[in-house]
Amino acid sequence: MSVCIVCSAGGHLSEALVASSRVTAAKYYVTYDEPHVRERLKGEEVYYVVDPHVSPFLYMKNAVQSLFIFLKKRPRVVISNGAGIALATCLLAKLAGSKLVFIESGARVTTPSRTGKLVYRFADLFIVQWKPLLRHYPKAVYGGPLL
Repeated sequence: MSVCIVCSAGGHLSEALVASSRVTAAKYYVTYDEPHVRERLKGEEVYYVVDPHVSPFLYMKNAVQSLFIFLKKRPRVVISNGAGIALATCLLAKLAGSKLVFIESGARVTTPSRTGKLVYRFADLFIVQWKPLLRHYPKAVYGGPLL
């Protein structure tokens, strides 16, 4: 069984590393390429995709890159805490029958993220790090802060 951890760099990556630290199955990371990311993920299996930010063209490019990685690795579980870079992989997980675990970013204390709002509808497990978010995500699980 393989586990895909998909997230953007910076704080999302810091949280994802904590969340995935106890994963004992074979795992790999999908993120975007930055020097600090290469350093933090040294020794890990990593695939790099473009960060789409808000560009429709880049979302399409990200989706194609994510599809090739997904078909190559065929993960049974996808874990993500966003942001937009992860959207295509999360959708692919559901279409392929993989389990999807989404952890709303710790930076979101009272208002949901765009990615969280989209993924909430189909995540198998949706975790929030702050209790005020439970009013936006009533079926979510409160997990407490990762960092």
